[in-house]
Amino acid sequence: MEKRIGAALILIENKESVGKLNQIISAYSGIILGRQGLPLRDKGFNIISLILEGNIDDINSLTGKIGRLEGIQVKSILTKYH
Repeated sequence: MEKRIGAALILIENKESVGKLNQIISAYSGIILGRQGLPLRDKGFNIISLILEGNIDDINSLTGKIGRLEGIQVKSILTKYH
């Protein structure tokens, strides 16, 4: 299967889901090249950006599990490379 490289942007509005989010991110550490978190306290939410490299099934599995968490949104963008 082709590998992809891309990014996922995670918007956290419910801090009670952060523990589960971190468990999911840790479980997929093999496809995560980088992670950056930004607390936007004045706006009432936090953002995590992930740089990803892996096959489409693994990336979709990661973002799907994150997207099912209460109070958390995720969007991803992927590209092919050779």
